[in-house]
Amino acid sequence: MRIDAHHHVWSYSAAEYPWIGTGMERLARDHLPKDLAPLAAASGIDGTVAVQARQSLEESRWLLKLADANPLIRGVVGWVDLRSTHVEDQLRELAERPKFVGVRHVVQDEPDPRFLLGESFLHGIGKLATFGLTYDLLLYPQQLPAAAELVGRFPEQPFVLDHLAKPRIKPRMKAGELDPWRQDLKALGAHGNVFCKLSGLVTEADWQGWKRSDFTPYLEVALEAFGSKRLMVGSDWPVCTLAAEYAEVIGIVRDFLAPLAAAEREAIEGGNAAQFYGLDVG
Repeated sequence: MRIDAHHHVWSYSAAEYPWIGTGMERLARDHLPKDLAPLAAASGIDGTVAVQARQSLEESRWLLKLADANPLIRGVVGWVDLRSTHVEDQLRELAERPKFVGVRHVVQDEPDPRFLLGESFLHGIGKLATFGLTYDLLLYPQQLPAAAELVGRFPEQPFVLDHLAKPRIKPRMKAGELDPWRQDLKALGAHGNVFCKLSGLVTEADWQGWKRSDFTPYLEVALEAFGSKRLMVGSDWPVCTLAAEYAEVIGIVRDFLAPLAAAEREAIEGGNAAQFYGLDVG
């Protein structure tokens, strides 16, 4: 089974999605499961994980309704207020739904590079295991050190890093030129409870001028840091369409994985995501 471990869906309104600004007009319309389904099918994708794009409980509930009505969506990573004194009530409500598999907060937008280590946030992270939920790390490179400290404090909690922490993709990069991102990513990957999504790279490159070879050094670092047993593929659709079509995004990763053994490719293209999120792939 091939899994797209990271995409979004939304019913667009300017008020609800203020981050969709000038130059991003392609995103300023509805993007729903019916739009994704033919793209996924054409790329041989059997199931997906829908990830929150707004920080609201209402969106989490809406994503779950969509997942119930669309078999393609095997899991939902939603949002709860991890800093709330009512976090357990919020988690309990959503965790009653079988397709609710994890939580994400848009940490990349938090100005404090050590936001993840705030007392109230740590309290919320500590409640996830009770409900068997994962946590998606959405970060920028400067927040990686705090993330490494966070995951070390919760060694039994499953974490997954989204989009390799969004390094700026530049052409013809060599290993030493990738630091400190490379070293910080490897430090995070040293924790066995952390997985990583090969996703979100095309929008960190030149939207109109990228080449597939631009991504190779970054993908090589991810493979070295996490190994084939802790990587998964994600499209980041529809955000990816700012720079590439769905099939192109999936193709970039598949081309990179081609030299690996079949079992390793199968794990990265679906098995690891199914295991990490506990997806029903029957």
